[in-house]
Amino acid sequence: MATATPTPTKTPVDKSRGSHSRHQADDSSSSRSRFEAYNRLQAMAVAFGEKLPIPEIVALGGQSDGKSSLLEALLGFRFNVREVEMGTRRPLILQMVHDPSALEPRCRFQEEDSEEYGSPVVSASTIADVIKSRTEALLKKTKTSVSAKPIVMRAEFAHCPNLTIIDTPGFVLKAKKGEPENTPQEILSMVKSLASPPHRILLFLQQSSVEWCSSLWLDSIREIDPTFRRTVIVVSKFDNRLKEFSDRWEVDRYLSASGYLGETTRPFFVALPKDRSTVSNDEFRRQISQVDSEVLSHLHDGIKGGYDEEKFKPYIGFCSLREYLESELQKRYKEAAPATLALLEQRCSEVNIELERLDSKIQATSDVSHLRKSAMMHAASISNQVGVLIDGAADPAPEQWGKTTEEERSESGIGSWPGVTVDIKPANAILRLYGGAAFERVMHEFRCAAYSIECPPVSREKVANILLAHAGRGGGRGVAEAAAEIARTAARSWLAPLLDTACDRLAFVLGNLFDIAIERNRSRESEYGRKTGDMEGYVGFHAALRHAYNSIIKDLAKQCKQLVRHHLDSVTSPYSQVFYENDFHGSFGSSANSYFRHNQASAGSIWFELSDCGQVSHDERMRDRENIPPENNARQKTPGKGTEARDVHRESQMTVPETPSPDQPCDGVKVDVGPRKRIARIGNRNPEQLMKVHNGGSLLFGNGDCGSRSAYTEICSLAAQHFARIREVLVERSVTSTLNSGFLTPCRDRLVVELGLDLFAVNDEKFMDMFVSPAAIEVLQHKRQSLQNRQKVLQSCLTEFKNVARSL
Repeated sequence: MATATPTPTKTPVDKSRGSHSRHQADDSSSSRSRFEAYNRLQAMAVAFGEKLPIPEIVALGGQSDGKSSLLEALLGFRFNVREVEMGTRRPLILQMVHDPSALEPRCRFQEEDSEEYGSPVVSASTIADVIKSRTEALLKKTKTSVSAKPIVMRAEFAHCPNLTIIDTPGFVLKAKKGEPENTPQEILSMVKSLASPPHRILLFLQQSSVEWCSSLWLDSIREIDPTFRRTVIVVSKFDNRLKEFSDRWEVDRYLSASGYLGETTRPFFVALPKDRSTVSNDEFRRQISQVDSEVLSHLHDGIKGGYDEEKFKPYIGFCSLREYLESELQKRYKEAAPATLALLEQRCSEVNIELERLDSKIQATSDVSHLRKSAMMHAASISNQVGVLIDGAADPAPEQWGKTTEEERSESGIGSWPGVTVDIKPANAILRLYGGAAFERVMHEFRCAAYSIECPPVSREKVANILLAHAGRGGGRGVAEAAAEIARTAARSWLAPLLDTACDRLAFVLGNLFDIAIERNRSRESEYGRKTGDMEGYVGFHAALRHAYNSIIKDLAKQCKQLVRHHLDSVTSPYSQVFYENDFHGSFGSSANSYFRHNQASAGSIWFELSDCGQVSHDERMRDRENIPPENNARQKTPGKGTEARDVHRESQMTVPETPSPDQPCDGVKVDVGPRKRIARIGNRNPEQLMKVHNGGSLLFGNGDCGSRSAYTEICSLAAQHFARIREVLVERSVTSTLNSGFLTPCRDRLVVELGLDLFAVNDEKFMDMFVSPAAIEVLQHKRQSLQNRQKVLQSCLTEFKNVARSL
């Protein structure tokens, strides 16, 4: 039986250089220095999140392919890592340090988010418990099934090589009980991410019982490293496959694997002890050497004709793999040292610049002029973003930041339009919009609401009070003037609440733009890598800026309410010429002439029959709607003329243009929102049943004959026409332009000035009240402390690598 091969404790030295033992010692010392320097650099990178191209070995493979056993064999002692394999969902960085003085392994875990290491862990079971507990704590905190944040363990031992390996969770096909279903995909994605950097060596394990053509994970490795240029393939549990070979050609064909891996790829074939019983560390290492000897002995003596030792022996056994990995890593350390030195110098310079900037910022917390400049730049940037959003933008995503019409109503607390009984659904109501698009949608919704309101019915008593009071004052204003007064009163009563609601809804839309502008500004700064005034942490300033913006929008809403109320007062004034204009939808000149003739036709006391004699039924009164003439429209003929009275009340509708809509019209109650295209001429009618009775100098109208059209019906019909005219002029001519100029123009052109006056036109003492933030200063000081620690470690690593570079 072949003698056992002792497990080497460091990289073997080339025997052909035996006469140069001093040179070998120097080279070994240099390798140790490089290894220590890279270990420190790696610990720093993990602690501070630095991404440095450090040569590293990443171990990967399927579950139960022997990866955990291989790591224990490299360490030279068991710590039951396989017992927590399925519970481990974080990478484990094993920093193996060959220390001849450490007769027992000394293991220490790096503290989370720190470059410091904790106290030594002696018990093997404790090591497994720490790995498991740290993994569970992080996954619970991040609410994920796996995490790429590694655990770092440093093992110092006389029987381990100078080697650093990143152990990854094993590939699995199905999640274990209690884990999310996507855990296998999460693990595969994380491992690919760890293995993708080109400076990392891939150590891929696969059981010998698996044929290359049936390998589940080999294709995944090819996706990462298509040519296997930086991949070391290890066939584990090789002793199980040996039993199937009897002739040399079978063994050589299997060992070559050229048909699947290529001519230049040589896999390693490794077998490890199967006995998992508790044994001493010395016994464990003896068993490893014994298994290696048994495998080589079987290949040499147990196979007919043996095997091609010259070609394949360097790739057989655990000891060969260990020597290769240590030498390969040291070679790459040496090759990467100059580039690493240059990178360290660059990072040290960057950290120094960042530290100087942070020192300046801490000093600036008490510098009024600096804070004023930074605050002005930030406010100007936010104002600019508001203008962009009003003009139209698709970033940030409207799906996330926009609101539907129903959401606007609900969140604003305004609800439905006052006096409107139908469900108003404007175009694009179900789309999430913000900024200028949402503003225009509310404007269209206001138009729909306004045109859905008709002149409300008026009681006979009200009509009598208005008409007879006019007649009693002399001059007899007549039917037309009474109808106009009724329409003006109704417009002021019903349209004023609509105008207030429109202003409040538009103010809500513009108020929402502040948070969207903040998000857009943040994304732009991140995208272009610059900041327009670093105001992070100044809670008081951000609160003041938000308050100032909200106050400006509130003031704009108040001003717009006053402006549109002014337009309403103007159009409903007795002196308004709205009813007599001839340039909107029809000619009103003849109506004006008839109006004056009609109101000058009587003298003395005038009475109109307004009582309900039964001829005017309840149904007829209900039909007295806007612009719809009553059924009995007979007119009293003008004395001296035989022509029939003509019906001048024509109806037509004009549809209000909708805002451009990419979707089909929304479902809902269909609202007739069109103003009348043509409005009947007014003021050219004579009183019903005109009769002159000389009675003490008084003229009495009405003889109790209710068979003809009543004055009440006439007045209601004319009032509806006047109301429609007032509504049309107000909506089409006045309100739309007023609201656009009253809200949008100040937000586009004067917002930055208004914000500046509110925030910065104060004395220094009041201004600094916004920046009294102990928490912000503490955050800055904490960042400064962290940067100083990073600077210290980087400078130490730089010094070490300079010493390493001198020995190359």
